[in-house]
Amino acid sequence: MAARCLGRGVGRLLGGLRGVGVRALAAPRLWSSASASVAPPGSYQERIALAAREPAAFWGPLARDALVWDTPYHTVSDCDFRSGRISWFLGGQLNVSVNCLDQHVQKSPESIALIWERDEPGTEVKITYRELLETTCRLANTLKRYGVRRGDRVAIYMPVSPLAVAAMLACARIGAIHNVIFAGFSVGSLAGRINDAQCKVVITFNQGLRGGRVVQLKKIVDEAIKVCPSVQHVLVAHRTDNKVHMGHLDVSLEQEMAKEEPVCAPESMGSEDILFLLYTSGSTGKPKGLVHTQAGYLLYAALTHRLVFDYRPGDVFGCVADIGWITGHSYVVYGPLCNGATSVLFESTPVYPDAGRYWETVQRLKINQFYGAPTAYRLLLKFEDSWVKKYDRSSLRTLGSETGGICISPRPSEEGAEILPCMAMRPLFGIVPVLMDEKGNVLEGGDVSGALCLSQAWPGMARTIYGDHQRFLDAYFETYPGYYFTGDGAYRTEEGYYEITGRMDDVINISGHRLGTAEIEDAMADHPAVPETAVIGYPHDIKGEAAFAFVVLKDDVGDVDVVVKELRSVVADKIAKYAVPDQVLVVKRLPKTRSGKVMRRLLRKIVMGRAQDLGDTTTLEDPGVITEILSAYQEYKDKRGGAK
Repeated sequence: MAARCLGRGVGRLLGGLRGVGVRALAAPRLWSSASASVAPPGSYQERIALAAREPAAFWGPLARDALVWDTPYHTVSDCDFRSGRISWFLGGQLNVSVNCLDQHVQKSPESIALIWERDEPGTEVKITYRELLETTCRLANTLKRYGVRRGDRVAIYMPVSPLAVAAMLACARIGAIHNVIFAGFSVGSLAGRINDAQCKVVITFNQGLRGGRVVQLKKIVDEAIKVCPSVQHVLVAHRTDNKVHMGHLDVSLEQEMAKEEPVCAPESMGSEDILFLLYTSGSTGKPKGLVHTQAGYLLYAALTHRLVFDYRPGDVFGCVADIGWITGHSYVVYGPLCNGATSVLFESTPVYPDAGRYWETVQRLKINQFYGAPTAYRLLLKFEDSWVKKYDRSSLRTLGSETGGICISPRPSEEGAEILPCMAMRPLFGIVPVLMDEKGNVLEGGDVSGALCLSQAWPGMARTIYGDHQRFLDAYFETYPGYYFTGDGAYRTEEGYYEITGRMDDVINISGHRLGTAEIEDAMADHPAVPETAVIGYPHDIKGEAAFAFVVLKDDVGDVDVVVKELRSVVADKIAKYAVPDQVLVVKRLPKTRSGKVMRRLLRKIVMGRAQDLGDTTTLEDPGVITEILSAYQEYKDKRGGAK
């Protein structure tokens, strides 16, 4: 029997598949026992010391016992931050989908892999590991029939759903490289990511559902692929019964999957072969396709899922991140499934149909660990506590707020160790942080603040930027040679705990979406009335950060308000609605150095009310520009205040 209810179309698919025999599952190819727990031996302090002092002695046995290998590795690691060389478990071969599916199907095929919390509450669908494996294999076979081979890139433009998870695992099974693109991105952002990766196939839904609204996914794909010559086929699944235009590249995914067998032999992949690309914004305006590979990434996702969240067999793990982000990759899909967990897929929003949605879901699904975005928690603070208290939350053991591959966290720790709210606190095993001053010197001791760097490689880190290793070196290793620069500032307490103090570059975090300010600037600069712009991030009560745009207009512009409205629309169309600046201030000119660099830190201080503390302005080409901007900003605030 094929996987049930993996979307309305796959539900219909069942009608034609019932009664079809399923071949017996082949036993996973084991080199070492996959039954070993993903947890290193010894006391907490012993493990921390060993991982820092002898990484090979710590990670080697852990990888050997925790993962299902086809061929054992011969070298634990070969890493050098100065050259940006990062390699783990060299010589080893395995398949990630076997680790996430086959090994669990062999032991307990009817255990629940996924609970799909669909947009409408109370309509959840449970998917067993057997069903997920069968669906993954059918999808993998479909991809192969349409020409996808090992090393090919596949774009996945789908909201959170079991079929999206199966698409990721299907790529992993046949050695293709998946490129999941957030299903809220616009035509331009989608096309840019498809083209940079040279994707051969796009997988999407006819429509999406979120917060009671319909999202026209297929229409966005149709527009995007007009400028994507590498795309040979678009596989279209159906989340709704509404018909959409089907062109010559389009294929009905459910119909094609129905023709395929529920068995697909897994490709044996090298530890450092690419598993997936995930695009993140960069300060240059061009998104960065970060590369993650097979064994090291999977091991780290599984280890952190188990230890940070205190996952235990039988738990229901609820990470409400979108699969379009690294958090969703690691803590919705790969980490939980490698550990044989039950993972919740959350399709909706925290306030649909009301502000109690999260906690009603916790009560109904009996979630044990709940992992959400800081933005969502801030949003919910606007509402009465009654929305929380009216539901039974007794099943919860752990609450967390999102990050990607977790490196610093309150847990794991010694038994009963304290947890301080809103503080990352303790480095994980193999994570060796250092704080740097402005001159690149290492800061020792406690009660110090500086740039947060990591001095030692770890298995889960990205390996490069797709097609541009020099950009990878420039972004993460150039600022502090010999160290990985996180881009964050941090404070270290007297007790040695770490508190993240914020971004130190031109990338802002809007409602959990990392976005380069240059991307917004580039979008607005396409307007014929706009010669230049500067965008900065500033603190926002709900979003965490919001974008503030300073815009210079041409002298012959008529209605300024019309242009500002058009700029907002341009950003929404070219990037996404969440990227639209909350505030747009028209100025005569921008503060620049003599070399022409915009001094965004001055703009940030003005917006944050710190104009009396601008710091060194000696490099400004014309200090008088500050007076001009302050005057324009005050007039802008007065106008906004009057409008309210």
